[in-house]
Amino acid sequence: MKEFLNYIDGEWSVSSSGKFVEVLNPANGEVLGKVTQSTKEDVDRAVQAGKRAQKEWSLVPAPERAEYLYKVAFLLKERKEEIAQVLTIEMGKVIEEGRGEVQEAIDMAFYMAGEGRRLLGDTIPSELRNKFAMSVRIPVGVAGLITPWNFPIAIASWKSLPALVTGNAVVWKPSTETPMVAYEFAKIYEEVGLPKGLLNLVNGAGREVGNAMVEHPDIDLISFTGSNEVGSAINGRAGELLKRTSLEMGGKNAVTVLADADLDLAVDSILWGAFGTSGQRCTATSRVIVHEDVKVEIEKKLVDRIGELILGNGLDEKVKIGPVINRPALENIDRYVRIGQKEGAKLLAGGHIVTENGLESGNFYAPTIFTDVTPEMRIAKEEIFGPVLSIISVKSLEEAIEVNNSVEFGLSSSIFTADVNLAFRAMRDLDSGLVYINAGTTGAEIHLPFGGTKGTGNGHRDSGVAALDVYTEWKSVYIDYSGKLQRAQIDNY
Repeated sequence: MKEFLNYIDGEWSVSSSGKFVEVLNPANGEVLGKVTQSTKEDVDRAVQAGKRAQKEWSLVPAPERAEYLYKVAFLLKERKEEIAQVLTIEMGKVIEEGRGEVQEAIDMAFYMAGEGRRLLGDTIPSELRNKFAMSVRIPVGVAGLITPWNFPIAIASWKSLPALVTGNAVVWKPSTETPMVAYEFAKIYEEVGLPKGLLNLVNGAGREVGNAMVEHPDIDLISFTGSNEVGSAINGRAGELLKRTSLEMGGKNAVTVLADADLDLAVDSILWGAFGTSGQRCTATSRVIVHEDVKVEIEKKLVDRIGELILGNGLDEKVKIGPVINRPALENIDRYVRIGQKEGAKLLAGGHIVTENGLESGNFYAPTIFTDVTPEMRIAKEEIFGPVLSIISVKSLEEAIEVNNSVEFGLSSSIFTADVNLAFRAMRDLDSGLVYINAGTTGAEIHLPFGGTKGTGNGHRDSGVAALDVYTEWKSVYIDYSGKLQRAQIDNY
């Protein structure tokens, strides 16, 4: 059986615990291998390796650091199909989405490599004569990365690549659900010759490895993507330790459809946003806020189209919806569907675990649509993280924006309208980090900031130039060449 190990200080090794857990294919329950389960001692070894390596790495010119990232990009590009197949087998998303996710990592590698020749600071006029002022970025130190199973290589690329190009070392804890993709990514870092100790992969459970990372005095920041419950706990403890955190957590994203919208385009986007990745995206469309004049038509189009979506193993090119990640996730989705029914929402489609057509050994949930949902219902407020869509009727744009903003999350919002005035009002008033006009709630591009407001995060952003702010400190530098004491705010007046 294939064993997936830690990668610490340039060496592959079994955890000091000697324990393993099985890795399962969510489409059929097949055992794919087993992954080592680490301890805080393993975390400490990784941190010490990172701390040693980072001292030298921070002295390497950023354009030289970037050369390693270019090599990573080219290897990812060369192995795109191979990694996508691994991703689909291990995580379950359909193969075209797997390819798209690997492409995102490729794009991020090229983009962040380019930042090696920028890493811009500022030169600023001094208020005193014969004095020069500037600000520069410096690395934070050792970055602790905690990444989820739903985008196991894309999110790892969002975090590790900017961390490395800015001069940091990395200790990375991937999800125990997706160690195979983590292995493939770490192996690429190894193959490009990244100096040992800069990228350390530590597999294991959050309660062991994640907690040890948060508590470790030599990890200078934690970048986390996952649930609000875990992220809030990390933020609280890290705050006590004066440790920097970057948190990207939940979403309850809505597509608003106004009466003048292109309904066919809206339906295409809703289906992709709600049921792509089986709804297991933080940007998934979980609500449709529709004007009452077109509610019935939108419902009919959605129900008609949902029957065309084929469920199955994501390696089959015809399949459009793969399994959810595991049995507890499947049961949690079904629990929310029962809650929706008890709350009085009307079930239009789906609403059950799929146990026929050869899918009974996998974790499949039928794509589900509720209508007559009110904003106060739990299915309209809480993140389900599955293929469940709630339709909410409104009378105006103002009401739609109020409903959109009423949840605790603020990741992604979308509106379909032909009226440019209404579109600009929505861009201004929708309270979310991502806003789409005449497109669904998914489809973020790596050269723009990614993240949200309110309960979605703590103000930092993955992706884009904004990601550099997570992994750098600002240093202000003053050079006085006047040859005399000059006192700012005193001698200039």
